[in-house]
Amino acid sequence: MSKLVKALELRDEGKYTESNEILTAMAKDDPKSAEINYQCAWSFDILGKEAKAVPYYEKALHLGLNDEDTLGAIIGLGSTYRTLGKFKKSKIVFESGLSRFPQNNALKTFYAMTLYNVEEHVKAMEILLTCLVQTSNDPEIISYKQAIGFYADKLDKTW
Repeated sequence: MSKLVKALELRDEGKYTESNEILTAMAKDDPKSAEINYQCAWSFDILGKEAKAVPYYEKALHLGLNDEDTLGAIIGLGSTYRTLGKFKKSKIVFESGLSRFPQNNALKTFYAMTLYNVEEHVKAMEILLTCLVQTSNDPEIISYKQAIGFYADKLDKTW
């Protein structure tokens, strides 16, 4: 079993510190592995050590990941910047991600949180309401889907 597989298994088992120790050592031994840097960043996030995750996310994205991991790293880095109060950096990361993954609703949702933090409330609400009507299977939401969708970008308008 490879070290990476072992580290991911430990993470799946909730053994976050052990997983992080393996991944940190692997990132030191193989600093040019985008996948290892990404997994290492994720392992710091799970431990609540967001500031330590940032350089690993940045490096992983710089080195290049497959689409699925790129999306995860963008959400991870943008969200981490947001939780660290680096809202402008968070916004830049999410906007970059949305240019590549414009239909991803998880990405849009995290972006909306950042927009809230930079006081772009109208845009944040529009994104969230649009995601809601496009993804909800709640019968009560569905019954008002047309109205919610209509008002999503008109919250400040009165008639």
